[in-house]
Amino acid sequence: MALTRNFKETVQARVLADPAFREALLREGIEAMLAGDVDTGKLILRDYIKATVGFEELGAETGTSAKSLIRMFGARGNPQARNFFAVLSRLQERAGLRLQVTTQPRRRTTAPTRNAKALNRTAAVAQRVGAANC
Repeated sequence: MALTRNFKETVQARVLADPAFREALLREGIEAMLAGDVDTGKLILRDYIKATVGFEELGAETGTSAKSLIRMFGARGNPQARNFFAVLSRLQERAGLRLQVTTQPRRRTTAPTRNAKALNRTAAVAQRVGAANC
């Protein structure tokens, strides 16, 4: 099931208005990739990029065309490590963050569809950030 335009606009508005949500969304996208859920990670990072820097500006900053970046973070994209880490470096720098990898016990998950996973992760981020701000 495709996400509605209204939902995407809501996420974009929240990213622009709430720094904690913006940071959590970036972290969640990267954590999904590191956990092996590459498709969900790409979808979350694509939404993050659209809501923050945009593909045109990010392309100019990384030396990669916007079209290549859009493909890289699309459903069928297969980013090369060099390009992916260049993007992550710029996103972290723009966000004023330095993300690190730490070890934790593995979580068990079910296997919902790609869009359902992205939607669930985005909703979970919103819930965690909302609870933290109460």
